[in-house]
Amino acid sequence: MTDFDVRDDAVGICKAVMNGVAPGVKILDITHQVTPYDIAEGARFLAGSAPYFPDDAVFVVVVDPTVGSARKAIIARSKKGQFFVLPDNGLLTLVQDRDGIVAAWDIQNPEWMIGAKTSSTFHGRDIFSPAGAHLARGDDWTKAGPALDVAKLVRLDIRYATVDDAGLHGQVIGTDGPYGNLVLNVPAETFAQLGYGLGETVPVQVDGRRSELPFVKTFSDVFSCSVSIGALCAGHRAVRPLCGLRPRRGAAGSGVRFR
Repeated sequence: MTDFDVRDDAVGICKAVMNGVAPGVKILDITHQVTPYDIAEGARFLAGSAPYFPDDAVFVVVVDPTVGSARKAIIARSKKGQFFVLPDNGLLTLVQDRDGIVAAWDIQNPEWMIGAKTSSTFHGRDIFSPAGAHLARGDDWTKAGPALDVAKLVRLDIRYATVDDAGLHGQVIGTDGPYGNLVLNVPAETFAQLGYGLGETVPVQVDGRRSELPFVKTFSDVFSCSVSIGALCAGHRAVRPLCGLRPRRGAAGSGVRFR
């Protein structure tokens, strides 16, 4: 997964490097269209995809706005056994929170890179792709470099949705591909604390502006371009196109606001 896009040869070169180290390795693309430099979006896509891969899968992730700087290139292993080869810039935050990271290593061994003369701007080719391929072919990952303290890995400042007496407070964290639906940081179980059922109207407040939106099961339950609240496959709430939620009387809170 990268923010490289597919308009040039970068992705193909990375795959060629992987195949050169581990001939015949199976490579699956999550996406190469992460918004450029958007580490938080990359972290969300990685956490959303990882549960659908085998427990011994190797993820090579390059969203690396500080490539060539002092940031570390690392290998990390989750409690599930999955490996993550990526810059230490917060991409791993959501996976670490959900699955746990048991060990991490700083990639410093030139034998795990494309060679001693690595580029300062294309670590996807020169470090992350070969290191991922070494893992895929079963090489000893402790040979990649020195061990790191997992408690000191770089983390994003993630804001989670909360429910209090004023209601549910959440954020818009992205859009649902090309469709225009707004993805919220509101898991289904958090929204459920408000006590609404399908078909009910939910008061919403966004930036001081109040609206009332229907709570629906799927997109076709409302007219095209209507505003509604529904569910996405990853378990997060979606607003079409957006806004807010005020809990029904007797529920855990009395409103939902998005800032």
